[in-house]
Amino acid sequence: MAKSMEKGKKRVVGKSLILILVVVAMGFLFIPLFKNLKFGLDLQGGFEILYKASSIDGSKMTNEKITATYKTLSKRIDSLGVSEPEIIIEGTDKIRVKLAGVKNPEEARNQLSTVATLSFRDTEDNLLMTSEVLKAGKAKVGQDSAGNPAVALSVKDKTKFYEVTNEVSKRDNNYIVIWLDYNQMTDSYAKEGSSCGTTGSNCLSAAKVSQGFASDVIIQGNFTLEEVKNLVDLINSGSLPSKLTEISSSTVGASFGNQTLRTTLTAGIIAILAIMILLIIIYHFAGFIASCSMFIYSFLVFSVFWVVGGVLTLPGIAALLLGIGMAVDSTVITFARIREELRKGKSLPNAFKEGSKASFSAIIDSNITTFIVAMTMFFFGESSIKGFATMLIITVFVTMFTMVFLTRLLLKIFIQTDYFTDKVNLFIHVKKEDIPDLSINEEAKPNTFAKVNFFKHKRIALCLSILIIIAGCIITFTSGLKLGIDYQSGTSITIMSDKKITKKKLKEDLNTWNYKAHEIQITDSEVNIRLNKTLNGDQVDEVNQYFEDKYDAKVNVGVVTNVVQRELIKNAALSVLVALGVIILYISIRFKFSYAIGGVAALFHDIAIMFSLFAIFRLEVSPMFIAAILAIIGYSINDTIVSFDRIRENLELKKEKIMTAEKLEELCNQSMQETFTRTIYTTITTLLPVIILLLLGSRGIFSFNIAMLFGLLAGTYSSIFIAAIIFMALEKKNLGKAEKPKKAYKEELEEKKIEGIN
Repeated sequence: MAKSMEKGKKRVVGKSLILILVVVAMGFLFIPLFKNLKFGLDLQGGFEILYKASSIDGSKMTNEKITATYKTLSKRIDSLGVSEPEIIIEGTDKIRVKLAGVKNPEEARNQLSTVATLSFRDTEDNLLMTSEVLKAGKAKVGQDSAGNPAVALSVKDKTKFYEVTNEVSKRDNNYIVIWLDYNQMTDSYAKEGSSCGTTGSNCLSAAKVSQGFASDVIIQGNFTLEEVKNLVDLINSGSLPSKLTEISSSTVGASFGNQTLRTTLTAGIIAILAIMILLIIIYHFAGFIASCSMFIYSFLVFSVFWVVGGVLTLPGIAALLLGIGMAVDSTVITFARIREELRKGKSLPNAFKEGSKASFSAIIDSNITTFIVAMTMFFFGESSIKGFATMLIITVFVTMFTMVFLTRLLLKIFIQTDYFTDKVNLFIHVKKEDIPDLSINEEAKPNTFAKVNFFKHKRIALCLSILIIIAGCIITFTSGLKLGIDYQSGTSITIMSDKKITKKKLKEDLNTWNYKAHEIQITDSEVNIRLNKTLNGDQVDEVNQYFEDKYDAKVNVGVVTNVVQRELIKNAALSVLVALGVIILYISIRFKFSYAIGGVAALFHDIAIMFSLFAIFRLEVSPMFIAAILAIIGYSINDTIVSFDRIRENLELKKEKIMTAEKLEELCNQSMQETFTRTIYTTITTLLPVIILLLLGSRGIFSFNIAMLFGLLAGTYSSIFIAAIIFMALEKKNLGKAEKPKKAYKEELEEKKIEGIN
């Protein structure tokens, strides 16, 4: 026996060392992997701008036109030398450009905003043709009949070109004037006819047309070879029928971005270490295995993110840490089930087998609902929310591999050493006296919360929620929500400086340009100014440079117009409604309609509580607040599903044809008692990274983190009181009626049998 124990101990030590070596190796690989990731402009500084594209001839924007505009901007950006630009088409007429690492935002804005638009007009400045008649990117250096440098244009729509030139040839003033970036307010052939083709004029050429042409043409003038080359480049990069209007922008200084990255990473590392320590304290050796799996999980998430070419941003890091909390939840559900089986008197191998099987459906359902929410964010969210959603989608798949498959495999490997057979407390923190001896018919000890009646004060719980929501509604209707810059037009300025800055000084600074601050907030590390005025590009650059020079500061300037405000509000509402609708459908299929109504009622409660607390404490509602709402929808429904899964299981075990109201409430309360420990642990492990990010992280995700804090607490509360109470109220209507027999079908998801685990 002693030899067997010693042998088992050696196997445990050997396998543990191998596991530690794998984790350490990944730790060393993590550094180059992280360095090779693409970082968003919020983490390395840069420039972001959102354009609204419109056709210069007043026609409707088409997919072809917006795609051509996209290609034009791509060519323009190439000349800036930006290594990893992001150009994103949003909707049918908007393009977002992100230039992370760009050192001169003013130059970038000018380069992008001077995209050349070629047009053909008559001597009265009437538009005859747009550059649609030309082959995009086919202009080249040519020569006129005298051998002088000229621009050769390749005609695509020869029919249109012939019709126009033929019609002009019959006029008295039979000239076609070719303009580059024609400005209706300042440009006119009557004023500039004599200067056409000269340096500094938008009028490139005024060609006399004696007949209709259906062939390629040249633009000739008093051009030097260098001027012709520049014109060719401009036309090739801008021969588009589109005008670009800037509707929002954001400038982040490089030092501002670097500091954000450092503080967020520090907070993230501390959060992960805190969760690891907590897991080991709660679950002992099994917690050590889960911690190793969590480290591998983090490495794999970053690896997949790198493979798909993702750009890491602040929202992405927030999604990663939220994903860690949800990944730990999958482990906690499994460990809780194994502990329950042990307390029923089963051996460790059997408890592992039965506990893993019992937890599988809840884990699958919770991850699918998270995936639903993430996909909704991705399709309906704007840029920063899409980044959050991408990371969340990756975490769902990696969670299923590491925290379910890998963790279970490692648990089984160590259980098979037989070392922990009589050391259950060391393995998963279940004391020997808590395991009943079935050979002498010893009864299992009651659950830790067996005497707690969760529904005893349900009316008080409901009244508390109603009071908070009413208070929030009153404040919202009287004072309104405190909307972030993204939900109302204007400009936000964030300043980070070691110098002392007062509100009086800032007001004097703003008076330099006759700007009036709508709001000024000063903390120990940051100054936040909001202007109701929408600044243009030159004004942004001027303000940025002024504060950098005067306060030796790191400055971030964001500008949003009414166009963006309306679009964001519409997308936010749509994404929340779609997520709720799909979740109702999914739960109705997997459970039954009464569960779905209870779950969605809890979600509406959580959203209402979050909005109410933001209204009461006058916190800012930003796009990341909407991301937090969607994340809480995923988290809260996870929590609710675990409770519902246990209620459904207990109902099936009872197998009673007729259930009384008292028995139903007793059964639901029993289910809450059995899952409450897991709920506490999950809430703590998910709250840990949120609290640490609140204390140490960047202000850029403050709105997200504070919303998550409120939402996590509300979600835990509603899973117990709101969801279960609504479910019971609906089910009580059917009491006294014999339950209809279920149809025989095999759609219920069963645990997948994997060799070596089950």
